[in-house]
Amino acid sequence: MADKQIYWIGSSKGDLSSFPREAKRKAGFQIRAIQRGQKPTDFKPMPTIGKGAEEIRIWTGDAYRVFYVSRFEEVVYVLHAFQKKTQKTSKRDIELGQKRYIEMLQYRQIQKEN
Repeated sequence: MADKQIYWIGSSKGDLSSFPREAKRKAGFQIRAIQRGQKPTDFKPMPTIGKGAEEIRIWTGDAYRVFYVSRFEEVVYVLHAFQKKTQKTSKRDIELGQKRYIEMLQYRQIQKEN
């Protein structure tokens, strides 16, 4: 099976790029595993974001998160990347993930129609 492509939604690529070196490295390894059809080493389902959405959990002394969807055969959608500063994921981060999930569905619909 060929590696899945990555499609970055919104500012997710730039946001991940702004992570500190160690967090960025760990996120890259996890996303690479997902591209290969494997599960990341530390993740959890995020049904509040949307069907099939999951969260990579990255620990470097600080906590970082990446929301993604990999349920489609050909592509991994990265929805949101952020530093988590509290125990509970902020409402703002959840809402942004939900908004980008909708953008992903709209993008897929447009691609299907073309």
